[in-house]
Amino acid sequence: MTLPAWRKLLWSGLVLLTLSYPLLVWFTLGRLDPRWLMLALLILLGLRSRWLDGGWPFRVLTLAVLGLLLWGREVALLWYPVLVNGVFLIWFLASLWWFPPPVVERLARLLDPDLPPEGVRYTRKVTWVWCLFFLINGSIAAFTVWQGDLRWWTWYNGLIAYLLAGLLMAVEYGVRRWVRRRNGHA
Repeated sequence: MTLPAWRKLLWSGLVLLTLSYPLLVWFTLGRLDPRWLMLALLILLGLRSRWLDGGWPFRVLTLAVLGLLLWGREVALLWYPVLVNGVFLIWFLASLWWFPPPVVERLARLLDPDLPPEGVRYTRKVTWVWCLFFLINGSIAAFTVWQGDLRWWTWYNGLIAYLLAGLLMAVEYGVRRWVRRRNGHA
């Protein structure tokens, strides 16, 4: 499935803005009413849900951001990474129990529609690993809000969390290749 050019451009812009969110908060806090940034975030999430088939996780996140916007305090901006981790944790957990197949299996089937039974078992385990990641990452993100140092909040949520997610992806890719070779699916 190929996306039209406007969707690719919109997707790229949304990804860039999402990744740069902690830096935007760091630069604008104290200079701009926090409700403007929350409103911009709400609009971006709305676009994501409307035009890029975001599904229910993005609708839940949009409602949560709306709640933060109504709260109207600067600290509300800092809770967004915690919300994202919470929504992804719930999404991944729900896919394991109530809305199968697991998220990682769905992604794997995009590349391999005839995923063998051992691949299904493996993707289930990887989904659990991501649940643990979102739980720990969200907890650390919450701690950075509670401890109150915007510099540390920005470092963790704007760089370290992304590096940890990338590291988990790289390690999982290596493990997956090893498991496939071991099971004779090189």
